Amino acid sequence: MAKKLFGVDLGGTTIKFAILTQDGEIQQKWSIRTNILDDGSHIVPDIIDSINHHLDLYKMSPDQFIGIGMGAPGTIDREEGTVVGAFNLNWKTTQHVKEQIEEGTGMKFALDNDANVAALGERWKGAGNEGDDVAFITLGTGVGGGLISNGKLVHGIVGAGGEVGHMIVKPNGYLCTCGNHGCLEQYASATGVVHIAQDKAEEYEGNSRLKAMIDNGDEITSKIVFDLAKQNDYLANTVVDEVAFYLGLACANLSNALNPEFLVIGGGVSAAGDFLLKRVQKNFEQFAFPTVRTSTTLKLAELGNDAGVIGAASLARQFAEA
Repeated sequence: MAKKLFGVDLGGTTIKFAILTQDGEIQQKWSIRTNILDDGSHIVPDIIDSINHHLDLYKMSPDQFIGIGMGAPGTIDREEGTVVGAFNLNWKTTQHVKEQIEEGTGMKFALDNDANVAALGERWKGAGNEGDDVAFITLGTGVGGGLISNGKLVHGIVGAGGEVGHMIVKPNGYLCTCGNHGCLEQYASATGVVHIAQDKAEEYEGNSRLKAMIDNGDEITSKIVFDLAKQNDYLANTVVDEVAFYLGLACANLSNALNPEFLVIGGGVSAAGDFLLKRVQKNFEQFAFPTVRTSTTLKLAELGNDAGVIGAASLARQFAEA
């Protein structure tokens, strides 16, 4: 009987779980709320309980699994299986995740950064077509990324490899949470889109539904901005143009350095689809090195919310080879 894989995607609001075949097909999936109270001390016990509960439910045992893989926010020590600085989980101190989960489930456990894990998912079963060189940018509340070169994730010397959200796209631009100014995260994330919209609305004198909403104090989201742009709202379109400019510039710089086969754009903001991608492509072509322009393909992610659990499960495949 072929053994299965467990994938866990740990996020600030939900924890997603999946049981997959070794070929990456999802057989069961479920999710639970992330309880970040009491310094996030409930998170790991909740993960262990949920895994054990579903093993009982499906009448399965730990020896039917190769192992568990998990993607988590924060700074990850892959060898030790620890997480530090995951502030949206209230994890302020070092969490010994691997040790606890292996003890609580009786299964082997592997851990990596959530954006890296989503990149592995897209590379394995999504837009990356199992290519050896794939770059992934995820546009959510922040901007994350994962870089796969020669079939391996680029981690860098302390795990900060692939922090594409902190590439500077506008020197002396918006202040970023990291302390620098002008990071891509401040221009292409959901929060960045809204920030640009608010700034542009202040200067804009003409007719615009977006301007009216902002002046009125209505809540604006990146989805609203893109929806209005699709309806030919002039101000909304200037916002999308600016976002696409910085994103196209970042994609070109990244591709000039790595020349991936595919550069995959995912995350919530990417739900704007081809409407966004076409404009990003135009800027990418302007800034890309000629050989890169003709060899690196920009694509939209294909796995949606499943990228995390699929990529996490792929981390556990290493135990089969061991």
